[in-house]
This record gives sequence, C-alpha cells and structure tokens, in this order.
Amino acid sequence: MNRQEATQKILAAKIKKGLTWAEIAKVSENSETWVVTALLGQATMTRPEAEKIGKLLELDEEVVQALTVVPLRGQIMEMPPTDPIAYRLYEMMLQYAPTIRELILEKAGEGVMSAINFNLGVDTQEDPKGGDPRIVITLNGKFLPFRAW
Repeated sequence: MNRQEATQKILAAKIKKGLTWAEIAKVSENSETWVVTALLGQATMTRPEAEKIGKLLELDEEVVQALTVVPLRGQIMEMPPTDPIAYRLYEMMLQYAPTIRELILEKAGEGVMSAINFNLGVDTQEDPKGGDPRIVITLNGKFLPFRAW
C-alpha cells in the first residue's frame, strides 16, 4: 500500500470515529502538527507510534506498515496548488519570501532555515476587533549557515 492510499484510509477512519487531529495526536509522543504531517504521508512514524495510531483508528496492518515507510516528500500536491488554503500559503510565500530572506540575512547571516530541524505550529487566536478568529502559523527552524570549504 502506498502512502496516498494509506492517507485515504486514515482520513476515512478519522471521520468514522469522529476524532479530531488533537485527539489522535494524544496517543503519540509527538506534536499534533507532526502527527498530522505523518498521517498525511509526509513523515515516517516509528513502529510503536504507528501501532498506537492504528489501534485508535482501527487501521489494517497494511496501513500501519505504510506509516513506517519513508515517504517521497513533497509529491502530494500540484504546483501551484489549487486548494484555497494551500494556495493562500503559496501566495504568502510569493509575496513575503523576499522580505523573510532579507531579514534572515540581516539577523542571522548568510544561510537558510532548516525544514528538517524544524517545528510547525498552527493555532487560532481571538481577533481583538471581534468576529472570526485569526490563524497563527509558526515556522521555527534552526539556522544553517553557509560555510566555506
């Protein structure tokens, strides 16, 4: 079973059981965002972690096994994306990446932010003006300086 097939079975089980991602992540030692990343096929779970998730969601062994296989990352979405949320994130990077780049260079030096030694957070907060909540996305990656060799 490939990771995309496993993801479809996981999403169906999540809906059937009426669980939230936060409830599913509670059986893991990892963060909610990392667990969702793994369950959507973009990270590798340990066997014990995959078994805990499998038990909670009543997944077949084939799905549990798929969660432990190293995925081909970055292949699940066409570019540019057509999903409205993914497209807005893409659009934000198109607009703000030059600013982020300049500020990283100025504040940390020549290098990049790691997407491997990395934490992702997604939260909501009350809008002080009222109405719909605001979305807070935190990208926290280690700075990796370029080095001469």
